[in-house]
Amino acid sequence: MDLDMGFALRAIEIMAIAFIALLGLLALAGLILFLIDRSQRGDAIRRNYPVIGRFRHLFSELGEFFRQYFFAMDREELPFNRAQRDWVGRASKGAGNTVAFGSTRNISVPGTPIFANSAFPPLNDMYAKTAPLEIGPHARMPFAAPSIFNISGMSYGAISKPAVRALSKGAKKAGVWMNTGEGGLSPFHLEGGCDIVFQIGTAKYGVRNETGGLSDEKLKEIAAHETVRMFEVKLSQGAKPGKGGILPGAKVTPEIATIRGIPVGQDSISPNRHPEAGNYDELLDMIGHIRELTGKPVGIKTAVGSVDGMEPLFEAIDARGAEHAPDFITIDGGEGGTGAAPMPLIDLVGMPVREALPRVVDMRDRHGLRDRIRIIASGKLVNPGDVAWAICAGADFVTSARGFMFSLGCIQALKCNRNTCPTGITTHNPRFQKGLVVEDKIDKVAHYAQAVIKEVETIAHSVGVAEPRQMRRRHVRIVQADGTSVPFNRILPSYNPPEAAE
Repeated sequence: MDLDMGFALRAIEIMAIAFIALLGLLALAGLILFLIDRSQRGDAIRRNYPVIGRFRHLFSELGEFFRQYFFAMDREELPFNRAQRDWVGRASKGAGNTVAFGSTRNISVPGTPIFANSAFPPLNDMYAKTAPLEIGPHARMPFAAPSIFNISGMSYGAISKPAVRALSKGAKKAGVWMNTGEGGLSPFHLEGGCDIVFQIGTAKYGVRNETGGLSDEKLKEIAAHETVRMFEVKLSQGAKPGKGGILPGAKVTPEIATIRGIPVGQDSISPNRHPEAGNYDELLDMIGHIRELTGKPVGIKTAVGSVDGMEPLFEAIDARGAEHAPDFITIDGGEGGTGAAPMPLIDLVGMPVREALPRVVDMRDRHGLRDRIRIIASGKLVNPGDVAWAICAGADFVTSARGFMFSLGCIQALKCNRNTCPTGITTHNPRFQKGLVVEDKIDKVAHYAQAVIKEVETIAHSVGVAEPRQMRRRHVRIVQADGTSVPFNRILPSYNPPEAAE
């Protein structure tokens, strides 16, 4: 008994000494931090409030987490709120995507689209699947694009190897195309066997010669792949108009460097435009050269700063003839996404897609090019209502990048530029990539694409037409500042030749 009591007292004594030592170490650490904070000159808060001022940075970092999970309402967050992300999450699981009780959306917000349901919608046996639409009638190998909804440009580099593999295989399963983004064509794009749109960025990664110009031989090599259906010349991107692509050096792995033809570990910054295309005539020359060389449709991607600024493009086409026109134009809204861009460009440059899209559509139609140039809409169009609005506005196709990222499991951590994406989508760190299981994500990518198309068809049937491409601006109303809604075709009437009816 005495031995046990002695052992217990000794243990208590040791713990007391350890506790006092710990307090001493904490006091010493606090004193050191106090002296460091008081003497440093870079942070006014830490200098004026030594030690405790450090908690401000900690709480600022944690605030992002707490706001997303505990404080933000379902319709509050940006760039995508929880309701938008949750819809994609449910759709990608292939589960039922119905909700109960009523909408949580405030439909009195100005700009909200409200679709005009028909009193006599088509019966089930009157429904029609959206037929493939031909792109590039003047190319030797036109592309009959089967889907109205497709994957927008995301380069291998901006997103990870498993993400590219899952998207490629999921796109094949859903029957949608996949845009490579400006980082070149990797084996992982080809792995799934899906239709591919090869994007030619201003740095011409994957098709550049020693001087940074277009390499005809490399273009032919890319075009030789049967699944590469089209080429897209990227003029600008909605998230950073006037600025070339940016891939931080931390994401430039040896494999990515080889595909792009750049040094390992160095920032990859593309020129802000194609040097050989300083005006629309030179751009049409470039498009014609690529189309003749590859035999495949060639289009452009651009953010719109001013619709009037695009008039010279159509005038140049008029002067040369419709056969010289780009086969498609992708309109990327100023609200579009990116892996890395300067904040002023993300926030303040480029017209929103909801303003730019219908105006460019009307300009194309006024020049009689409706059946010649296809319009692709892009920029924060991730849910069926967004896609249906774009079709009503005149888009022939819609593409999304971030919607498909959500289908892969993106949680909107806003760390795409840091190589620390916790879901493995935009990082090349194997520790995080292991969380993205390709075999699991293939079906989720396919389910998401199929769900969007199915529900856009549902909206089309509700407004009284057999399939989505029959929707017009008269089928959607836009909420005004006074809370009332006005038909879209009254706000911005579609252009129709004299012999056509609205």
